Amino acid sequence: MTKRNLKLFFRDRGAVFFSLLSVLIIIALYAVFLGDTITGGMKDVKGVDFLMNSWVIAGILAVISMTSTLGALGIMVEDRAGKIMKDFTVSPLKRGSLAGSYIFCAFAVGVIMSLVALVVGEIFIVASGGEVLSAENMLKVVGGIFLSVLSSSSIVLFLVSFFKSRNAFTTASTVIGTLIGFLIGVYIPIGSLPEAVQGVIKVFPVSYSASFFRTVMTQQPAAVSFDGAPAGMLKEFNTELGVQFEFDGKMTTLAVCVIVMVVTAAVFYALSIWNLSRKKK
Repeated sequence: MTKRNLKLFFRDRGAVFFSLLSVLIIIALYAVFLGDTITGGMKDVKGVDFLMNSWVIAGILAVISMTSTLGALGIMVEDRAGKIMKDFTVSPLKRGSLAGSYIFCAFAVGVIMSLVALVVGEIFIVASGGEVLSAENMLKVVGGIFLSVLSSSSIVLFLVSFFKSRNAFTTASTVIGTLIGFLIGVYIPIGSLPEAVQGVIKVFPVSYSASFFRTVMTQQPAAVSFDGAPAGMLKEFNTELGVQFEFDGKMTTLAVCVIVMVVTAAVFYALSIWNLSRKKK
């Protein structure tokens, strides 16, 4: 069943395209508008292109972990809308296996698309004059991809569990794809937003996926860009661009990001199972 769902997803070019649409929008906006706006006051900083390109790719990894899993779970909505789900439920296939096939498909799609985005992103960074991630940081990012996809897919599964029609799913996908860039501070750096909006970003679980990737991927370029600079400058950069979040003067760490992603996955998968089971009754 998982193999069947994967084939359906990758065979549908439209589904693949729309799962990448947010990523394409981010790249286009950064290339045309956001790049000069964000780096306007940092033109004289050494290695600023390496630093900001790493920041953007990190944000893209967080975005694609949600949009790609959302696109993959669209198969479940299609099966419901087309009454195919009823055929499966009267077959010898166990309900747990059926639900698991959609979850494994979404997770696999999210990991595959994220790894492809990482490879393409690293090629872009190196081609722009940057450096490839160190072996240690590469392993951290790959591990972060698995956690990020696990966390994002749990949220998406919970949302999709409410949809029974194609139109509702399409509308939700459009809204989520549009908002995700704002909610993790890709389009507009978090430091430029009002405090109330910053508070929303800080409680949005996917923001911690972005923070994890940004912390790891900007470590090398930041060491170059802020070499010899006061420690306060690096802290200001991290808080302004959402590399780390500040709570009562304390900065979040990679451990905090991991905990948030794990807890999010556990909570939302539990809520999804409860909602799906409730509907069966």
